Amino acid sequence: MENEIKTRLLLAEDDESLGLLLKDFLQAKGFEVTLCDNGNKAFDAFTKDTYDLCIFDVMMPEKDGIALTKEVRMVNKNIPIMFLTAKSMKEDIIEGFNRGADDYITKPFNTEELLVRIQALLRRSKPKEDGTDEFQVGDYTFNYRSQMLDYKGKHEKLTTKEAELLRLLCLNANNVLDRNFALKAIWHNDSYFNSRSMDVYVTKLRKFLKDDPNVQIINIHGKGFKLFVEKGS
Repeated sequence: MENEIKTRLLLAEDDESLGLLLKDFLQAKGFEVTLCDNGNKAFDAFTKDTYDLCIFDVMMPEKDGIALTKEVRMVNKNIPIMFLTAKSMKEDIIEGFNRGADDYITKPFNTEELLVRIQALLRRSKPKEDGTDEFQVGDYTFNYRSQMLDYKGKHEKLTTKEAELLRLLCLNANNVLDRNFALKAIWHNDSYFNSRSMDVYVTKLRKFLKDDPNVQIINIHGKGFKLFVEKGS
């Protein structure tokens, strides 16, 4: 039992007392818990490690739970996310679900109810985790898990970094992918060296996608990149 792999939770809660109480409770129930006291720290932790489920307080300094969820969903569309909220307003709940939350619980709450909800989310998430991240990009088919890009019977095996960058572009197809966000999500910091490295990978992806004229990676000056896919292609 000593070597049993624990389910890993990312908890973002700015109330120090509540955060520590929840961390102790969940660890006592067998989870491994990383506690962050604001949204920026939570996203930094998320990009640097692997988690099975996230629990985000809605009202936090620097970055609230809704903004945090939006960023997490750009990196991982499948991980279960639960909101802790002091508000019971219908608008907040709807906004949370629109941003990608899977469940919510309103403060004050019973810790045993929280545990039951966590267990239910983990059960529901398992089939998703077993699936593949597959995207249709014009006439291309991109499978993120196998890192394979297919075009009319022609196969291109991508490197890990190429696959991670193309996945973010696909998740934001026809929208701007923020340059700094991509650097932090894939390279974990936005240094000059990593920025130049990302430009090289973008150039490589453009070459891989050149056979379909309806697919382009466009530079958006001062912002980032856009994977433009002509509708109906």
